Amino acid sequence: MQTTTHSSLIRVVLVEDDVDFQQALRETIGNAPDMELVSVASTRALGLKTLDDDPADVLLVDLGLPDGSGIDVIRAAHAKWPSCGIMVSTAFGDEMHVMQSLEAGAAGYLLKDSAAKSMVAEIRSIHQGGSPISPLIARQILVRFRERDKPLPVAPQLIPEKSDAALSAREQEVLEFITKGFTSDEIAELMSVSRHTVLTFVRRIYRKLEVNSKAEAIYEARHQGLLDV
Repeated sequence: MQTTTHSSLIRVVLVEDDVDFQQALRETIGNAPDMELVSVASTRALGLKTLDDDPADVLLVDLGLPDGSGIDVIRAAHAKWPSCGIMVSTAFGDEMHVMQSLEAGAAGYLLKDSAAKSMVAEIRSIHQGGSPISPLIARQILVRFRERDKPLPVAPQLIPEKSDAALSAREQEVLEFITKGFTSDEIAELMSVSRHTVLTFVRRIYRKLEVNSKAEAIYEARHQGLLDV
């Protein structure tokens, strides 16, 4: 029976603060015969420090780290580890985070909607030169480039009005907590769900309201009558 030699293993570094998702990735990568999880960091600072070690083959980075943005880690890794395949794994799917990540050096962008076990195939893909991107993100990038090359309309009235968002009951609940100034961790405790779940709700709210920040979400929700003024 053939055995996989250490030198042939795909060396993976993980920068992720969500404990549950981190553990799921540990187990998934640990069970893959052709991979080795060489380092795990849960903060921006530790992620940057990891880059002082030997280069990894694949770097998985979450964007919403407790002490800053994972985009800083992506930018530094792209400079220090130029041959490393950098892939974002996050709950944020808004255009700002997507474009900033790709511009910083990420070659893949996956939303945490998918199961952690599916990450093995994505890691192999990016290691082989692919660019794994969630369908929602790929569509967003296509729309962005189409809009960039699209000629301006002749008359303003030809631009369709934006339809009101239809939030689910849980999304509406999260939106109301956001309006009251609660953090993601506080909302998770109040709703008895994980922080990852809250961030997923936030991402969906942003997408439906077509906004990129909490302030914009609150303004747009009030404009559409989704919140009491």
